[in-house]
Amino acid sequence: MALSSFDIDAPRWDQSTFMGRLKHFFNITDCRTALLPDARLDEAKALVESCRAGSVPPGTTEEQLFYAKKLYDSAFHPDTGDRMNLIGRMSFQVPGGMAITGFMLQFYRTVPAVVFWQWVNQSFNALVNYTNRNAASPITPKQIGIAYATATSTALATAVGLNLYTKKAPPLVARWVPFAAVASANCVNIPMMRQQEILNGITVTDENGNQLGQSKKAAVKGITQVVASRITMAAPGMIIMPIIMQRMEKLKFMQRITFLHGPIQVMMVGVFLIFMVPAACSLFPQKCSLAVSKLEPELRESIVSKYGDGVKYVYFNKGL
Repeated sequence: MALSSFDIDAPRWDQSTFMGRLKHFFNITDCRTALLPDARLDEAKALVESCRAGSVPPGTTEEQLFYAKKLYDSAFHPDTGDRMNLIGRMSFQVPGGMAITGFMLQFYRTVPAVVFWQWVNQSFNALVNYTNRNAASPITPKQIGIAYATATSTALATAVGLNLYTKKAPPLVARWVPFAAVASANCVNIPMMRQQEILNGITVTDENGNQLGQSKKAAVKGITQVVASRITMAAPGMIIMPIIMQRMEKLKFMQRITFLHGPIQVMMVGVFLIFMVPAACSLFPQKCSLAVSKLEPELRESIVSKYGDGVKYVYFNKGL
């Protein structure tokens, strides 16, 4: 195949199947890409754009094009093409998430420690949610501040409240408090950070990318799927790790190295996240669909009047 006709935007793996999406997200959430300098990422972007324009530099191999697209997808926003901030990229979820989650699970006993680590986690989540929003729906600094404050307050209230409530509960129950706080905050943080999409709708297209209008129902579906994915991403590490650590801490050698319990949890959470970040991102297609029959009446009537029965589904970027 001539590389001049190479479709670099065609999915390398079948995005209609979970396994195809899993391979795709294992590829673009590779945390090694987070270590690359901006200049290398910009080179990859230039190569991708050259390929789209049909002018692939001489001597370029197909494997180089695939790698350039991997770097492009890992570091540039799918809606705007702008380079995303490092901490907000999905490729940074493993190193960033493992450190924060590990310390949340380790320092759960005192209220000040719970407050501090929940605040750190919600600050991290807010940046991730903003970075991976549907960029076609702008959000003001005031709305970002309200979303951040609301989600952080929810996480702190849940964590501190449950921390106090579980003082007399079995130790394992207390260890699960961070997960309850994270899950409840995700249900607030993501919708609040993407409130413009819910209030004004997001752009929906036909299968060829032709814009059809704005849909609030599409926004709600996309954001709901993102919330489910984020909770799934955190669940195994934050539910299973406390069980493992509670048993390990009874071992004599672990009692001699209490100062290493935190780092051990961080590394073990990292093992979970290496698999769970791509798996959670793969639960639902990135290019989400919604039947025309389920759209708002006005938009549905507009599509039917223009296209008749030719358009059965609309498509949109759900974000991550």
